[in-house]
Amino acid sequence: MSRYRLSGQTPVAREMLRGARLRRMIRLTLACVFSMGAAWQAPCAYGWGNDGHRIINRLAASGLPSDAPAFLRSEAAMDEIEYLGPEPDRWRSLAEPELSAAQAPEHFIDFELADKLGPLPHKRFDFLAKVYAAGERPETIGLQPWQADEVWERLKSAMRDYRELKAGGKDTQPVEQAILFYAGWLGHYVGDGSQPLHTTVQYNGWTGPNPHGYTTNHQIHYEFESEFVSANIHAGDVQAEMTAARAIEGDMFDAYVAYLRRTASCVEELYQLEKAGGFIGAGTAASRAFTAARLAAGASMLRDMIYTAWLDSAQPVPDRYAGK
Repeated sequence: MSRYRLSGQTPVAREMLRGARLRRMIRLTLACVFSMGAAWQAPCAYGWGNDGHRIINRLAASGLPSDAPAFLRSEAAMDEIEYLGPEPDRWRSLAEPELSAAQAPEHFIDFELADKLGPLPHKRFDFLAKVYAAGERPETIGLQPWQADEVWERLKSAMRDYRELKAGGKDTQPVEQAILFYAGWLGHYVGDGSQPLHTTVQYNGWTGPNPHGYTTNHQIHYEFESEFVSANIHAGDVQAEMTAARAIEGDMFDAYVAYLRRTASCVEELYQLEKAGGFIGAGTAASRAFTAARLAAGASMLRDMIYTAWLDSAQPVPDRYAGK
């Protein structure tokens, strides 16, 4: 679904563009719903597609270091985390319109628009305040890094509870289920964050000045992340490009934004590959390598975020009332 640059427009023009964007969102969602009953069932293009998200989550879970909890490295856990990879895309249905509208901006961030507002604050509501003060709307800019960081903190909190229950000899099965859900849920956003078209206003066809003649058709997003991945990319291709497991140092929000910016640096390369026919049929060796590397970046980051949540969950929690 397209997103429109609204800065520099008159109030009337802004409302016209927002109206056009809403109508396009509705048409795409309706098309996705109706296609479910068609003889060919093309998946809705919301973020890597079903196959890409499953690959990312499965490889992340299977690559956790041996000092992560055993339950988290079991075959059943890997199956659950893999299944949950596409979960937030299952919430984007006309059957749940409020849910769909509320969480849609959490899948992307347009850095060209976000960076106009200055440095990204760590807290969601501080960013929202900046957006509204600038006369903009958060659903136009996106909320990806805040959603990912907040789900990661939920995961870390659940892991801390797991440690306490296990140390006390108590039943850990309920919190284990919560941990698996948070890990799988997190994987969706981390996966979206490795897809370059989730970090830019050039979301689905080049807009504005186009000196290199990149495609302006609204097909590139779906063709790249869904059709091409499903037809050409396998888990083994992605696993071969993954980095070694590590703990993420420093502040997680800062590390995650840096990860998103590395992804954003690949936007023009993606358009260059598309221009060369890289996402038609089997594509090219370069386009397949690029796609596998992007999926591997998501799987590696997710694995490391889960592992870091586990390590950080052992740290003592500051007393909120200390010094008061």
